[in-house]
Amino acid sequence: MYKKIILLLILAVFILCGCAKAKKEPVANTLDDITKRGNVIIGVKTDTYPFGFKDKNGKYTGYDIDLANLIGEGIFNEKGKVKFVPLTASDRMMKLFSEDVDMVIATMSITPSRLQIMDFSDPYYIAGQSVLVKKGSKIKGLRDLNGKKAIIVFGTSSESSLRAAVPNVRIVGYKTYDEAVRGLKQGKADAIVSDDTILIGFSLKDSNLVLLPKRYSREPYAVAFRKGRESEDLVRVVNGVINESSRNGTLQKLQKNYGIKKY
Repeated sequence: MYKKIILLLILAVFILCGCAKAKKEPVANTLDDITKRGNVIIGVKTDTYPFGFKDKNGKYTGYDIDLANLIGEGIFNEKGKVKFVPLTASDRMMKLFSEDVDMVIATMSITPSRLQIMDFSDPYYIAGQSVLVKKGSKIKGLRDLNGKKAIIVFGTSSESSLRAAVPNVRIVGYKTYDEAVRGLKQGKADAIVSDDTILIGFSLKDSNLVLLPKRYSREPYAVAFRKGRESEDLVRVVNGVINESSRNGTLQKLQKNYGIKKY
């Protein structure tokens, strides 16, 4: 009887040790750790044309993707050193905090609340909040959404700014932009409120969708990092890449290539 108990205890120890070894090692995001590893792990979106999406061959493409590649080249002085991890607006902060990625480049704007829990690079693009409606809609501006339903995507800054501007709006939330657009087209709400840079891609691809012309905010997009001293050197290198790419016209050329221009 005692032998059986001892064997069971030994088996339990082996199982627990095995589980501990199987646990995912955290991603260290100091610049030194990244250079020793040999690649930089960057979280990007795949549902926000023309900033982050996959082409017909499944290749990561877009303005944010090109910036990520420039950063990888800036860190390692050679191309092909970036590992991409797909994420959405609703899980991008979670993947950063859980150390799945070294940084996030995913149309993320700098806000006071985010600055309390994350570090940011210098802005690499300035967007503006706008309204997407179905063709023929009577909604002509943000105030027309009073008493109406408006769609936001979870994890974005749209909800707080929308509630401040239109207190009586009824908000419908979705996890991804593709789901949000389907909801709009199915009549689940009267409009989508989000950054113009994201919504313009849907209006360009679908003639039944219209992006209203007015912009209601100034949204500086930046690269996001885990907060703390461990990110300081990495932020410095990324800022160097952004500022040099702006000075030499690379960012402006990319914006032209993707049909976007600064707000």
